[in-house]
Amino acid sequence: MRDTAYLIGRFLLAQIFVIAAWGKITAYAGTAGYMAAYGVPTFLLPLVIVLEMGGGILLLIGWQVRLTALALGIYSIIAAIIFHHDIGQGMQKILLMSDLAFAGGLFVLSGSGAGRYSLDRR
Repeated sequence: MRDTAYLIGRFLLAQIFVIAAWGKITAYAGTAGYMAAYGVPTFLLPLVIVLEMGGGILLLIGWQVRLTALALGIYSIIAAIIFHHDIGQGMQKILLMSDLAFAGGLFVLSGSGAGRYSLDRR
């Protein structure tokens, strides 16, 4: 049961990053403008896309999961602080809490590993 839970958990955590990366690719200019509005240099956007897409795929296939989950967890906290710090707005508070919850799950995965159904175990 534990290894099946790890597989499902990896899938559920990974999908948010893959979908977010795809959204950034398909709305590149809009995403760059959003980043710039928050003072984030737009030259970082390709790196963000690679981290989200690459990290999501690595979680899905279960390769280098401990390191990938740690990197995505740190990234999630940084993104939460930069983009969702205005907790006076209800939606921003929810987005902040969800980013922190993702980070928590990723840190647990970083500590536990990918489980049996992964490339890390092969």
